[in-house]
Amino acid sequence: MVDEIFRFFNESIEIKRAFVEQNATLIEDISKMIANAFNDGKKLLIFGNGGSACDASHIAGEFVNRFKKDRPGLPAICLNTDMAVITSIANDYDYSEIFARQLKTLGEKGDIAIAISTSGNSKNILKAVTAAKKRGITTIAFTGMKGNKFASMCDYAFIVPSTDTPRIQETHITLAHVLCQLVEDTLFGHQIRK
Repeated sequence: MVDEIFRFFNESIEIKRAFVEQNATLIEDISKMIANAFNDGKKLLIFGNGGSACDASHIAGEFVNRFKKDRPGLPAICLNTDMAVITSIANDYDYSEIFARQLKTLGEKGDIAIAISTSGNSKNILKAVTAAKKRGITTIAFTGMKGNKFASMCDYAFIVPSTDTPRIQETHITLAHVLCQLVEDTLFGHQIRK
């Protein structure tokens, strides 16, 4: 069992290493884009299903509250946390509309949407990306190797070089933490909270 434990951790490490080698420049560019959007009074809209819904909520919390610095909150909204909104849209329209309808209502030109789907095949995610693009919202995909159609729909895409959902999700949350750190450093300098 100990050998298996080391194998799981090493797989995660190797996938993250391959991911950062492929995406370091894009990570830097996206962090600057998010910081600029916040400076311009725009917001970040984040959403996903299942484990990716939890990641979306986690990311929004890091921006709205703080990551490592005492600083003003940054406007990030997780679109999968309001049960009344989600269930009313699913009931009155269709579950595939739960994010698209919110983006049509809350999203504005210049906002940024992070759509998270390990498979890239979730109908509600694909509809949301289409709705976001029609509103002039910049779209960023967090996905895995099977998410090429989804990735190609978005303005920018982070594709984790794996088909294993847990390894993809582990890389997504590391990516989110790095983006939070870079945005904080860009907007508020490098001081760490006491």
